[in-house]
Amino acid sequence: MEHDIRVEDYLDDKLQSTTDFEDLDTLLSSVEYQHTQLQSQLDDATRELEEARRSAESRQTALMTQIDEFQSLQKSIDVRLEIIAQSDAPDEAIRRLEAPMKKLHIVDLAYRYLVLLQDVEIFRKEARSYLPQSPKAALEPYGKLKQLSLKLKDLQDQADGAAVHLVTYVESVAEKLWGEMKKTMWDELEAVLKKRGWPNAVDPESEVDEEWMQCFEKLVDLQVPEVLYSPKVITLLPVDVMVQIFVKEFKFHFVGDKPTASPQAIGAHCFPWFIALVEKWEVFFRENFGSILATKFKDTTVSQKMVYMDPVCAFITSMLPVMKEKVNSTLAATTGDCAFLSSLMTQLMSFDENLRTGFAYDGGDVENGWGGLTSEVLAEHFRTWLEAEKKFALERYRTIMETPDARAIDYDFAGSGKTKPTSAAVRVTDLLRSVTQQYERVRRFSHKLRFLIDIQLDILDDYHDHLRGSLEAYRSITSTVGRAFGVTKEQLAALEGTGALEALCKVYGSADHIVNTLKEWSNEEVFVLMWEQLQNRAKVGEEQNASVGGMTYDDVRGRTSAAVGREEDGGVLFDETISAYSMRRKAAQTFLSEALVSSQSKAFKAYLHRPRWSTIAGEVVDLAVTPELDEPLRILKRDLDFLSRALGTAPFRRVWRDALEKLNNTLWSDVLMSHKFTAIGAAQFRHDLRAISSLVERYIPDGSSSLGSLSDALRLLNLESIKEATDRVFTDNAEAKKLLEELEIDSLTPANARQILQRRVENAE
Repeated sequence: MEHDIRVEDYLDDKLQSTTDFEDLDTLLSSVEYQHTQLQSQLDDATRELEEARRSAESRQTALMTQIDEFQSLQKSIDVRLEIIAQSDAPDEAIRRLEAPMKKLHIVDLAYRYLVLLQDVEIFRKEARSYLPQSPKAALEPYGKLKQLSLKLKDLQDQADGAAVHLVTYVESVAEKLWGEMKKTMWDELEAVLKKRGWPNAVDPESEVDEEWMQCFEKLVDLQVPEVLYSPKVITLLPVDVMVQIFVKEFKFHFVGDKPTASPQAIGAHCFPWFIALVEKWEVFFRENFGSILATKFKDTTVSQKMVYMDPVCAFITSMLPVMKEKVNSTLAATTGDCAFLSSLMTQLMSFDENLRTGFAYDGGDVENGWGGLTSEVLAEHFRTWLEAEKKFALERYRTIMETPDARAIDYDFAGSGKTKPTSAAVRVTDLLRSVTQQYERVRRFSHKLRFLIDIQLDILDDYHDHLRGSLEAYRSITSTVGRAFGVTKEQLAALEGTGALEALCKVYGSADHIVNTLKEWSNEEVFVLMWEQLQNRAKVGEEQNASVGGMTYDDVRGRTSAAVGREEDGGVLFDETISAYSMRRKAAQTFLSEALVSSQSKAFKAYLHRPRWSTIAGEVVDLAVTPELDEPLRILKRDLDFLSRALGTAPFRRVWRDALEKLNNTLWSDVLMSHKFTAIGAAQFRHDLRAISSLVERYIPDGSSSLGSLSDALRLLNLESIKEATDRVFTDNAEAKKLLEELEIDSLTPANARQILQRRVENAE
């Protein structure tokens, strides 16, 4: 039905009018043509489908055949494996083949060896062919040979040391070739130098010729790779060639039996000769060869190292080995001579410093700078040097302490108003300062720290014990308990007069000098840097349980400062020592005040008990000092005079303030409050106090203020209108305060005023 409808629709479309029947033949022809084409297409499709079906069936058959063949082969393999597993034939075959295979391996290995040796010989011949004309070209085959040697060495390590002879041979060929290459270029420059009469016939201010420059440059070219890849500093070959004549001259003068070769002459002759030689040729090397080195090594990994960029530094590097030999031989020849070792180290550090500062020599260490010959010597001989310096310092310390005037106060040390130490204290600090000068130029921190702790702090500790012993001896002599155990007459006699004050001033002045000196040192660069280094190391080291200079950080903290390794600010190397000496100084000051009080108590004893203030008659005219006060005034003057010379202004005022306040209280209680006063008696007491105040003011401006309350009391006691004043102070506190204000007396209370006015005979009742 659908087919008929489509035909009907087709015909309706083509035959819409009668005129369309005229084209019917054409329409039929078209339909037949289309039918033929569609039939052809249908036949082709049917044929292709048939062929596809046949191909699929063929492939399916082939696949099934392959599967059958694989399964058959697998079964065959399984059967053969079972047979082999039950048979000894394979093992037998393998054993029979082992010997031939080993021989084959040996032959193959031998062949490879021969090829390798052939390559080695080719590289060697090629490198030689370029010399001396083109050292740069010679480096290429040499580099291949060197790389081959290094690779074989690495493979040998992996193979547990196999092929020893081959590796050794290739390595020796590479080393020998390098030696031949250097020797060839060395000989060329040496011949040029010989023709120029170097160095005697060469003016240090002259310019070298082109041939000389070329030979120098070619040797540098040959050495550039070695310089760039060497882990340590090496000498430059052209400079080595030029300085060999100076090395020979050095050995002629300083090695052998000549007087200049004596170990003791190293500082007087050897070191100065070396420095003078470098100074002589400094301009020559820098002006002629500086540009060559700058061109070769700029923009390289060694461009910051002066030993390669500056020919003068290269000159020093080439000369230093012979100097090292001289220093080592000197140390060996003077073993046990502590005094010479001390002198040698000082001279050696000066020599190193001259090279660093005079010629900017860095030794190839851009970050830390050159450690110097000193560092190399100390790496082996530091302990010997430290012990020598300690022995020398302790001997000098004992000599200082045994000197007759060691315990005498050095009044010439400072001017007026300054505390005077003993001669021993001054000499001890001078000794310690000289020790600092011995090690301050040492580069290694642990070495500096050992000097500080083992020598300087040990001496300071010993001197501190001496001062503490002096104070303990004084306390023993002057105390009741101490005297009970027996004190000699000589000991007591030594404290008579100003003896006690002098003994205490020696301790105070010495401790004060040490404290002030250590505080000054704490701000000096050497100790500031040491403190910073110690802090940085301690903060890291304690986390890793590390040590410094053979000591734990707890040990170091106990000897230097409790702030070591702590985060808080502050702290210096001498904190613990300063604290200890400050305690001795404070104790000495306390004893000084007590000694003055004791001295005044004895001196004023007669004055306190003999005068009769209520029986003195007569008029208040031209009063003289009470006779019993003459001795106290003499004692006061003696003590004031002595302490003014021994103590600085501040401690002088402190000890006298304490003593005068005590005297003020004594006179208040034992005179003012213990006696009755007539008008003339009150005037006499005031006159006596003014005599005391006047004496004090001569030595301590405004020092009599410590007697101020007694002075105010005597003003009140000497009022002419004594009755009116008495009436007012006894009226009430308000009136008493008003009276005191009118008199400008602020040190007394109303109660004091009433007590004072009651001391007048007129108010006795």
